[in-house]
Amino acid sequence: MQEAVFLLVLLGAMSAGEALHLIHLPATSNVAENSSPGTSVHKFSVKLSASLSPVMPGLPLIINTSPLTEAFNVNSLSGTEFEVVTTGKEQLDFETGPNMFDLQIYVKDDVGVTDLQILTVQVTDVNEPPQFPGNLAKGLDLYIVEGANPGFSYQVEAFDPEDTSQNIPLSYFLISPSKSFSMSANGTLFSTTGFDFEAGHNSYHLTVEVRDSQGLRASTSLRVNIVNINDEIPRFTSPTRMYVIPEELGPGTVVANITAEDPDNEGLTSFLLYSITTVNSYFMINQLTGTIQVAHRLDRDAGELRQNPAISLEVLVKDRPFGGQENRMQITFLVKDINDNPATCTKFTFSIMVPERAAKGTLLLDLNTVCFDDDSEAPNSQFNFTEPSGVGSRRRFLQDPAGSGKIVLIGDLDYENPSNLAAGNKYTVTTQVQDVAPPYYKNNIYIYVLTSPENEFPLVFDQPSYVFDVSEISPARARIGRVQAADKDFPQSSTVYSISTGGASLQYPDIFWINPKTGELQLVTKVDYETTPIYILIIQANNHEDTSSVTVTVNVLEENDEKPICIPNSYFLAIPVDLKVGTNIQNFRLMCTDRDSSPRSFRYSIGPGNVNRHFTFSPNAGSNITHLLLATRFDYPGGLDKIWDYKLLVYITDDNLLSGRKKVEALVETGTVTLSISVIPPPTTIVTTTPRPRITYQIRRKNVYSPSAWYVPFVITLGSILLLVLLVALIVQLAKAIHRHCPCKTGKHKKPLMKKGEMKKTKREVVVDTIRLSTVFDGEATDPVTGAKYEFNSKTGARKWKGSLMQMSSWKESSPQGAAASNAVSSGGTGPPRSTDEEGDGPSGQAQASDAGPGSRNHDGKPGTPKHRDPALKSRASPKPPPGK
Repeated sequence: MQEAVFLLVLLGAMSAGEALHLIHLPATSNVAENSSPGTSVHKFSVKLSASLSPVMPGLPLIINTSPLTEAFNVNSLSGTEFEVVTTGKEQLDFETGPNMFDLQIYVKDDVGVTDLQILTVQVTDVNEPPQFPGNLAKGLDLYIVEGANPGFSYQVEAFDPEDTSQNIPLSYFLISPSKSFSMSANGTLFSTTGFDFEAGHNSYHLTVEVRDSQGLRASTSLRVNIVNINDEIPRFTSPTRMYVIPEELGPGTVVANITAEDPDNEGLTSFLLYSITTVNSYFMINQLTGTIQVAHRLDRDAGELRQNPAISLEVLVKDRPFGGQENRMQITFLVKDINDNPATCTKFTFSIMVPERAAKGTLLLDLNTVCFDDDSEAPNSQFNFTEPSGVGSRRRFLQDPAGSGKIVLIGDLDYENPSNLAAGNKYTVTTQVQDVAPPYYKNNIYIYVLTSPENEFPLVFDQPSYVFDVSEISPARARIGRVQAADKDFPQSSTVYSISTGGASLQYPDIFWINPKTGELQLVTKVDYETTPIYILIIQANNHEDTSSVTVTVNVLEENDEKPICIPNSYFLAIPVDLKVGTNIQNFRLMCTDRDSSPRSFRYSIGPGNVNRHFTFSPNAGSNITHLLLATRFDYPGGLDKIWDYKLLVYITDDNLLSGRKKVEALVETGTVTLSISVIPPPTTIVTTTPRPRITYQIRRKNVYSPSAWYVPFVITLGSILLLVLLVALIVQLAKAIHRHCPCKTGKHKKPLMKKGEMKKTKREVVVDTIRLSTVFDGEATDPVTGAKYEFNSKTGARKWKGSLMQMSSWKESSPQGAAASNAVSSGGTGPPRSTDEEGDGPSGQAQASDAGPGSRNHDGKPGTPKHRDPALKSRASPKPPPGK
């Protein structure tokens, strides 16, 4: 490691003697001020390193300057020769700029060897001539307004670059003398005369020279331009000041052309601008041409023009939009009226209602009050009317005087006149309103004259009074009669009828109803002759103009509509069997009444139930009181009579006074009475203590079923059915409860659990299977025979006696016949419920076989049946094992 460091140090020392470096630098060089670009400032060369590696392209390079400048650059002369030159990017000025610059020149070859040296450049002073600043050095244009007073025009200024403090004075001269201008030594330019553009002196060319104290000079040119000014007002050239134009010219119509000229515009590019200064809405002017056009409708007959048709305007002409010269002129437009409006009316259709009794000569309508002409001047505003015309109007209406527009009545307008009725009491009058000046505009006017009817005649009924008859059996809404009222006025208006008074009772406020349109009288409800035989009504008629009343008498016609009534209408009688014929039974008397029939019209008859005609009434007709008599004897011993209780239906009919033909046509009413008669048999023993037999008669009424009480048996039947259904439901619920809580006996197995000859083999298997059985016992019960408790499975039916397996196993070994005895247990007997498996080879069957032993032994430990065991259980025991087993 130390050897490598020593080698590097040695190589560095060797390369230091032959390193790349700049020759002739550092150095100091001079350059004159204001040198042109590319001026050589300093030349230098580059000595290459020992490796002769060339200088990298673009180098050497000025990498920094002090102060900063871009006035210098390095140009290559050859591979190792270089030159510093001026660039011209910055002016080298001795008086105003830096006088010394330090340039750091950097060089580098391809192997990375570098060198950096400083070149100091000094700017040297050079004597310079005076200079004109800015645009003045190139020449300057000056402008002088014409008419300006002689005097100062411009101050020419120059400077000497060598005189930084501006203390050395410069001298100014005009090289080309002029009569109009002079210049002072300090450069002030004066005008010596006035200038007139129109005289032809438009511009002057001057040369100005400036000199310094050493005689150096510089010159520039001045061009003095004379500016033309607008000093003349424009003059109007159009002579017309009054214009007469008709109204209703369309917008855009040219009505005048205003012209003007500007005396001062020679040699100028100016133009004239026209405008209207007066505020108006009717006219507008073209600001370039001066043409006046219509801007808005000119209506002579409306607005301010109707009062004053003259429109005055002030026209302004200017030679510039702003400032400059201007002139004004007054012009007037007189708007002339034309006949452009036809005679018109506020409306052209009139409807006039004229009373039918209007007098002749009555003014119906004055058209002058509603018609007019909007034209403002005569004769354009005058009009008249043509003669009226129209079908049927010539003899009824006239214009008086002619052409006046006054329509008067000259005929008859009676509404009821047949000729007027034929015309419908409507008339059409046609006339025209027209101008008296061309073009004679016309408009049609239609006048409809309607005759207004007047109430000339009263409203009267066609009869002074009305009498109507109505049967008391007529139903509701039955037609009784019709009233009618009218008047002779036309048109006939509708009449409304109403009942003002009458036609009421205690039960019904309105017994009658009248159709308000037709006047037809109807019943609202049935009437009763016996209650009210006559009704007096006041009927009122109204046609919106008159009201009239009339009396209507309604006679209720009596009809036989009442049944005979007997009170009470049922009786109970008892008679001895040996009653004599013709005897008034129990002194019974029947009394009946009829509201609309005479007692002499009653007729009595007995309907079904009068077997063998034992009973009759006396009298049987012509009276409202009758008696019940025994007509024939009873014959029970002979067998003729067998009925002891008679139920007679008695008919009371009010047709006794009618002949046979009238009975068929007349209305007959029938009442009924029910008689219940009991025949008392003769006594079996003779009572000697009684010298004279006495009979006690008792009259009572039976509770007879009426067909109108149909709901009684219906309710009874329905209640019985519901009670029966409830009883059946209770019995079913009781049976389910008994079955749920009481043990049920099981029937015998259809197949034996074991076959004969398989007892030994089965016994061994039963024991093994029982030990291997892992049935879950989820219930516990008590054997009803032995009283021992056992556990059972509620799903499979498997069971076992409650106790340990060891006890059960030892018990079986001590009893060799236990297996045989276990088979003696009944499948439906006293043991716990068994499985329903018929084959007996499932787990439940094996468990049953193994657990049956204890339940089949007696107190001595031997197989058999206990002494106190139920004999019925013997018949349910399982099949016995075969002999020898």
